[in-house]
Amino acid sequence: MYAPYQALTDATEPFRALSRGILSMRDRLWPDADENDWFRRFHALHDTHALAAVLNSRPAFGIKAVPVGNEMVPVREEVVNSLPFADLLHFAKDAVNTPQPKMLVVAPLSGHYSTLLRHTVEVLLRDHDVYITDWRHAREVPTSEGRFGLEDYTDYVIEFLRHLGPRSHVLAVCQPCVPVLAAVAVMAGQRDPCQPRTMTLMGGPIDTREAPTVVNELANQRSLEWFEANLISQVPMRYRGRGRRVYPGFVQLTAFMSMNMGRHFDQFRKYYQALAEDRQADARKIRDFYIEYLSVLDLTAEFYLETIDRVFQRALLAKGELIHRGERVDCGAIRQTALLTVEGERDDICGVGQTAAAHLLCTSLRPHLKRHHLQPGVGHYGVFSGSKWANQVYPQVRNLVLAMG
Repeated sequence: MYAPYQALTDATEPFRALSRGILSMRDRLWPDADENDWFRRFHALHDTHALAAVLNSRPAFGIKAVPVGNEMVPVREEVVNSLPFADLLHFAKDAVNTPQPKMLVVAPLSGHYSTLLRHTVEVLLRDHDVYITDWRHAREVPTSEGRFGLEDYTDYVIEFLRHLGPRSHVLAVCQPCVPVLAAVAVMAGQRDPCQPRTMTLMGGPIDTREAPTVVNELANQRSLEWFEANLISQVPMRYRGRGRRVYPGFVQLTAFMSMNMGRHFDQFRKYYQALAEDRQADARKIRDFYIEYLSVLDLTAEFYLETIDRVFQRALLAKGELIHRGERVDCGAIRQTALLTVEGERDDICGVGQTAAAHLLCTSLRPHLKRHHLQPGVGHYGVFSGSKWANQVYPQVRNLVLAMG
């Protein structure tokens, strides 16, 4: 699968390079091009063609400053812990004199980069000292670094929480809700002093038996052997991870796009039209979305298959049967970490009730340490991005952190 895809990509790259070259020369050779209708349409065609490509590098977060109190505070990125499959990225704000609560944002490892949570981070930075898991493209990790499965993901969360130290907080979006809940349970069982003060789980598949969506049904229509035989490929020799078995990011992207192919075609048509009519703000909005959406990374085969098996097909954590390093994960061990679950009313990826199921598992948490927020009028992405996240969901997160100190 990977080799034919790479061959097709290599074959079409010269044409996209030509489009990028024409666009780069536009201002130098045709400084008045935007005033001519024909030139605008000519450049709009090349711009649309250049945009419609799968990207394999992480876009920039691009967060330069955020409002803290009554002033804009500069933000800089720094890697504070580097592991083979992920960096712990810190958004440092040197100008803030009063210490802010440390927040670990655990980004999904589901085909897109951590920059998918750019707006999540940007909003959290107003009141928190924010760190994020920055997952690597599996094809760039040499096989000498070993495997990376669901248990390894859980260990990474524990390692990063220990790096932040006591009295920190954790927020997980979508797929990592399961390993984050497992990590906190493991830490609680060990009475780890670095177990977080609060845990926010947003739109995650804690119990996929609740209100199953199309995504859940697709995961259960085939056997695990079918997924391994048909969706797992080897990284080509040209990359550092040559020979590693992966679930390619372009396969995940194709699956997502096929669910709404008509809408994507329509968006590219609107993008061309906006450029042709010199509506730069409208074009920029579409471009920014697709630069993020089309930037994908490969997942290790073991992580992908274990997630399909243990999370989507057998729902082991929800049944109390998930094993981590030979021990059963007991969410009942969590006694000190306040729990907030967030779901979107219109979420067609993670159905209503799947995340809230975490409350049934955390049997030792007293009532005042449990909160649930169902956000009206949003789908999956609206839970952690956009105006409703900033104005209605985020206050729930901030208030819980403030309450727990």
